[in-house]
Amino acid sequence: MKKADFILIACIVVVACIFIFVPAAGSCFNSMTASHPFIMSFIKFAILSTLGEMIGLRIKKGVYNEADFGILPRAVIWGALGVFISGAFIVFKAGTVSLYGAFGVTKASEWFAAGAPLTWGKVLVAFSVSVLCNTFFAPVFMTFHKISDTHIRATGGSLRGYFGTPMPVGKIIEGLDWHTQWNFVFKKTIPLFWYPMHTITFLLPANIQVLFAAFLGVALGVILAVANNRK
Repeated sequence: MKKADFILIACIVVVACIFIFVPAAGSCFNSMTASHPFIMSFIKFAILSTLGEMIGLRIKKGVYNEADFGILPRAVIWGALGVFISGAFIVFKAGTVSLYGAFGVTKASEWFAAGAPLTWGKVLVAFSVSVLCNTFFAPVFMTFHKISDTHIRATGGSLRGYFGTPMPVGKIIEGLDWHTQWNFVFKKTIPLFWYPMHTITFLLPANIQVLFAAFLGVALGVILAVANNRK
């Protein structure tokens, strides 16, 4: 292990201890999440998902940062994506319950209500939300993320370069590794990882669902590192 690894572990332990041993920290976090859900979504994803990509880089190349990696633009883009993900959760949770109602399953809203006990009905609805969200939203989100990642590196990893240079979306799409994107990222990680993990997400209390999803961004960084190594 390198010095940077110990520093990262120490930071994680310190933050964990603050939330474990300082009750006011947890209360403040929950209050901020309830009052400013989208701002908090931005912050959670900006920090945790960027950290996930840094860990992925550590797995691939042995370092947490490099010249064109672009930690700052990645954090900004992840924060923005976090806002969209938070909105998608709202849409797909409400839409899935309405879809069940359209098929005559009127108890779906009761099973999935906030604070409802854990039952097989609640698990079924949570799984359905996860399947619909990851089938219809995740591929678009993952593809945009890959396009954005490519543009960050092409513009030198700077925030000014990223936003100051037109993004050649068509050219980037033509150059994407669609074999890996389809056969690994879409076909394997979505049904085998994201379906079950987001089922767990939607079974959690509403105030920590986005936080848990942001933690999954760390897992995403590792998965993308594995996908790149498979090339």
